[in-house]
Amino acid sequence: MTAVPGTRAALKAAIIPVTPFQQNCTLIWDEATKVGAVVDPGGDLDAIRSAIAQVGVSIEKILLTHGHIDHAGGADELRASLGVPIEGPHQADQILLDNLEMQGAAYGMPARNVTPERWLAEGDTVTVAGHTFSILHCPGHSPGSVVFVNRPQKFLLVGDVLFRGSIGRTDFPYGDHNALINAIKTKLFPLGDEFAFICGHGPTSTIGQERMTNPFLQ
Repeated sequence: MTAVPGTRAALKAAIIPVTPFQQNCTLIWDEATKVGAVVDPGGDLDAIRSAIAQVGVSIEKILLTHGHIDHAGGADELRASLGVPIEGPHQADQILLDNLEMQGAAYGMPARNVTPERWLAEGDTVTVAGHTFSILHCPGHSPGSVVFVNRPQKFLLVGDVLFRGSIGRTDFPYGDHNALINAIKTKLFPLGDEFAFICGHGPTSTIGQERMTNPFLQ
């Protein structure tokens, strides 16, 4: 588990790399109340539960950025064990979530199909320990990818929409390169250069760094 520097004020975050794809499952929590959420529990649930215990956080919900196996494959099992709801992604990813077991068989990974208690759409809000995240629907990597935006702390959870120095792959089924570039430039860039983000793989970054240096966005 890696604590994330730069998450401000009361909201804290830590990354737990999971699955052979080293996906950044993320714990976010309020430091004062120790209440929080698990974002994208793709697998390796023992590692996720260990991190929850290490931080001492009480999980109130699971958030999904999109429906690929490395992000959502463990969500149904974790929901059952924690007794919490799942929120996200956008319903356009239902076709992916309905086929997680088939994806798992193809990759040799345990996975269960999952339907969230709540689908998320552009303009919706989600709360974690009283902190509000607004939802941006950013299709392209998958049809239903969403980004969670916490404006007071200038903090984003972007899934596989954007990476440090790269963008989400669009050569998967249902991928759309032009839609992804458009979502990044019209929805993420206007938020402001100071917004920091945790992405689905690799190190964190900021909107400003990617605007200036990301070769896919020049």
